[in-house]
Amino acid sequence: MTKNIALVVGATGIAGSNLSKLLTEKEWTVFGLSRNQKNDIEGLLPIAANLLEEESLALALENVSPTHVFFTTWMRNDTEEENIRINSAMIRNLLNVLSNKKTVKHVSLVTGLKHYLGPFDAYAKAGTLPETPLREEMPRLDLPNFYYAQEDEVYQAAERDGFSWNVHRPHTLIGKTIGNAMNMGTTLAVYASICKYEGLPLIWPGSQAQWEGISDVTDAKILAEQIVWAASTTKAQNEAFNIANGDVFRWKWLWPQIAKWFEIDFEGYSDKIKPLDALLSQKQPIWTAIVKENKLVENDLNKLASAWHTDLDLGRPLEVMTDMWKSRELGFSSYKSTRDSFFELFDELRKSEIIP
Repeated sequence: MTKNIALVVGATGIAGSNLSKLLTEKEWTVFGLSRNQKNDIEGLLPIAANLLEEESLALALENVSPTHVFFTTWMRNDTEEENIRINSAMIRNLLNVLSNKKTVKHVSLVTGLKHYLGPFDAYAKAGTLPETPLREEMPRLDLPNFYYAQEDEVYQAAERDGFSWNVHRPHTLIGKTIGNAMNMGTTLAVYASICKYEGLPLIWPGSQAQWEGISDVTDAKILAEQIVWAASTTKAQNEAFNIANGDVFRWKWLWPQIAKWFEIDFEGYSDKIKPLDALLSQKQPIWTAIVKENKLVENDLNKLASAWHTDLDLGRPLEVMTDMWKSRELGFSSYKSTRDSFFELFDELRKSEIIP
């Protein structure tokens, strides 16, 4: 058998780092492409390249001929039009560079639930709210959405080059990484640590609908398992899959348990949304004091907390959960307790001296 050679694009992010670890454990040859070569994954072969510069990308990949491409990254821009232009170009440039090699058998793309909810600048607007649970067969929204543009680049290249593909749509990802643009678990861990330091309760920042409604999340390890399963299972290829832990919960059930883990009091939803972004933007001096007192490894609060994204998730005006019938029917059976996802992350952050 020809050895599987993976190119993980975005190897330092939540999705990419967990996927890279799983692939190396399965004895794949794994190249990790990111904007810098820094990584701490044993066995990963790092490549630094700019996806927006096709010539330099070709040079960086000159001696790399992957059989599988896993695209797990994106670049945030000021408008959805710019999101579409930039993020579609990143995929197009990469697949154009790899096309002449004629080695790519499969491409996996990680997007998310904005496929159903709409883009950031039109996020969950009245009139675009879908019926839940979200199902893969739901049609695209009549709104500009960079996820659609990314998918279309993959579909067009697949038709041209003859490879199979998968699209994976996780809910909020829970996992360890630093500097990620969408990182609810670490954001809440940092917020709770600040509350504990200041002697304050953990105050729910989101909407009543999210507090009381049913939700789910996606452990980054579960996402990695589904990506590898789909890429390795012929009957699962050329499909888009939702991916979540497999359980559902209400935040009013989980929030007190997070507070208890940090040994602090909590407050639930009262009368209005209380955004974390506005709160944490004033807490850098407090975090600096916490870092100094506990000899932690990262002083820059902005590298740890992505409060803007946590506010979007927790401030939604509807409950959000996903249906996973399609991958379950085809044989994907991995499951993860959401409470364990959060608590295992908190343990890992503490052991890594990221939180006290």
